[in-house]
Amino acid sequence: MAALPVPLPSAKMAAVDKRRPAAVQAASFPDSGRPSVSRATATAESEEDFLRQVGVTEMLRTALLKVLEARPEEPIAFLAHYFENMGLRSPTNGGAGDPPGQLLLQQQRLGRALWHLRLAHHSQRTAFNNNVGVAYECLSASGRRKKPGLDGRTYSELLRRICRDGEAPEEVVAPLLRKIQCRDHEAVPLGVFRSGMLTCFVLLEFVARASALFQLLEDPTLAVADRRVGQAVLDTLEGALQAGDSAAAPARYLEAGSRLGPDSLALAMDRAMVARRPSNPMTREEFLEKAATLFIAKVKPVG
Repeated sequence: MAALPVPLPSAKMAAVDKRRPAAVQAASFPDSGRPSVSRATATAESEEDFLRQVGVTEMLRTALLKVLEARPEEPIAFLAHYFENMGLRSPTNGGAGDPPGQLLLQQQRLGRALWHLRLAHHSQRTAFNNNVGVAYECLSASGRRKKPGLDGRTYSELLRRICRDGEAPEEVVAPLLRKIQCRDHEAVPLGVFRSGMLTCFVLLEFVARASALFQLLEDPTLAVADRRVGQAVLDTLEGALQAGDSAAAPARYLEAGSRLGPDSLALAMDRAMVARRPSNPMTREEFLEKAATLFIAKVKPVG
């Protein structure tokens, strides 16, 4: 009987190698339903982990908290503005060693701090104070050659940015800035920072209301008001401010000004026009400057 041929070892190994992928594949998919479920679960977990790792989850959570704090009239527009300004986030390293890089970093921090300060109106006290705290932390971030903290130079620059962006006349806001600014190398605590920010925003609103009031007094054709009438209104405004608490917060001055109802203003204007004598005109700039002076006189200077 003829002996059967014995396959060579190499042939055995080749046959095993050919069968191995099929065995592995069969072991990996014992049930047609289970692999799809586990794969879907793994995919969902990996997507969730990815969003968490890149910071999207925390970013969305923070954005929704901001909406709840500010409670804007148009939440979608608020969120759009929020995400539009996410690009203002300061880089973590970015040129802290050279002056040009440091200047750019400082401007980015100022822009981000200003953005936070505008997220909520100052009348929304809790939200505004929270945003003031975040802005303070943005500006207090330290570089490699600078200790953490906020200096007077950065604080004063932010005050000027707020007033400039508020489109208030420079001659109106300059006296206030001189009163609440700090020295360049002076350390600015959070309490002083909060008071300065609030005072600036209230002044801008006070000036806006004074501008609307002047519009009621002015002659549309000449763009000026009768001086007697303008001065009578300013005197009435001063009386309302003096009647308030001298130690009150700046926001209280707006409440005092709002007490100038139509009756009191009409009475002041009637008294001013009794004489019927010719009067010099009063410009809008003069009226706003005098109104702002009444407000600034109530503000306590820093230090």
